[in-house]
Amino acid sequence: MAFAICAYLSCQKEPVRVACVGDSITFGHGIADRDHDTYPALLDSLLGSGYDVRNFGISGRTLMNCGDVPYMSEQIYQDAKAFQPQIVTIMLGTNDSKPQNWICGQNFKSDLLLLINSFRELPSKPEVWLCLPTPAMGHAWAINDSIISGNIIPIIKEVAEEEGLSLIDLNTPFLGHREYFPDTIHPNEEGQQRIADVVYNSLTSTKKRK
Repeated sequence: MAFAICAYLSCQKEPVRVACVGDSITFGHGIADRDHDTYPALLDSLLGSGYDVRNFGISGRTLMNCGDVPYMSEQIYQDAKAFQPQIVTIMLGTNDSKPQNWICGQNFKSDLLLLINSFRELPSKPEVWLCLPTPAMGHAWAINDSIISGNIIPIIKEVAEEEGLSLIDLNTPFLGHREYFPDTIHPNEEGQQRIADVVYNSLTSTKKRK
């Protein structure tokens, strides 16, 4: 069951460790001041001193291990686990929509489960939140929004339902808002702030969101 993360503060002195796992959108591609204007940095500010939010995003990576550059093959994935997070947000799938990657799309669900369980099995026993990826406003880098919306998002929702995980919808709030995506894929500073606001509202809600 999901819990109100503020409850942590009553039973421990150290900040709650939050790991933001993702691709270039989490990393902050195109953001001039990544230390302050990416969604993990903004989320850290919103949550306050009781939390330690770290950015474990890396550009171009896929969720699927059959993809051209899998997230789970990177050192940053090991770093995220070594951080021993108590909360993990996962926003991956955008790069999986590329044609060279989606040819093995049948592996998306199993690899998502593999990633989730690799975090849930940590000694810190984190609560994992699945994020629906932001929409692609064009076909830059061969990213395909039809695959994101028609295939990837339904699988993420299915896994969340089956595994009893909470969802953070980062797709719907951006529909029709091309102004947040200068290159059609990566949110600008205003878009990163909007992501941070949605994630903050989800994490601090006492109601589990589906």
